[in-house]
Amino acid sequence: MNEEDAVYEIHVHGDVAVRKDVGFSALEQALKPLWSYVQARSLMEAASSIYEGEPGIHFDPQEHVLHLCWTLRGDDDFRQQLDDVCMNLNDVCATGASIEVTFYDAQYDEEDEQAGRDVNDDFVLLFVGPTPEAIMQAQRDLLVEDVVHLMERHFDAAELSGVVGEIDKLFSDRLSALASSLQLGRPRHGADHGPNPGSSRRPRYLH
Repeated sequence: MNEEDAVYEIHVHGDVAVRKDVGFSALEQALKPLWSYVQARSLMEAASSIYEGEPGIHFDPQEHVLHLCWTLRGDDDFRQQLDDVCMNLNDVCATGASIEVTFYDAQYDEEDEQAGRDVNDDFVLLFVGPTPEAIMQAQRDLLVEDVVHLMERHFDAAELSGVVGEIDKLFSDRLSALASSLQLGRPRHGADHGPNPGSSRRPRYLH
């Protein structure tokens, strides 16, 4: 695909703890859906972001953590690569983790914003983990963090234990029903994370 004709600038962001027995070559193979999409011959060749201020794709061998802050140009077909890389990461990660993927409309510019034209951005929240329980734990932790952050504007943290307990119950019920579902490792489009029409854009990560 000609990068000049790309529909989106796609930003992939997250930190994934990798099992201690997983080496760089295995991780490179797990991430092949990403680097092959940009027609690279290896992970190292594709690791740099199109923006110099972003770390790109980086594996810390001491901490055994995969750091993702990587922007590429692409199209809607990149969503299939996300499915594939999630399934691969499930096989090498040590704990559950979330990965945020933002699709920025590459054709949208300042003139469109000033004119109030709709922007065709999208946001996908992915979860990976070695087991369904680990994926659920990552989902639960992120939801608790978001809810507590929102409600602490109005309530003391000590007053929110009941809310956290209800969230735990919801996830316990879901795990009982969906523990064997393959959908656990696939992208989840929440009500707040679907297509984003309008002129308001999700801010980029700054480093």
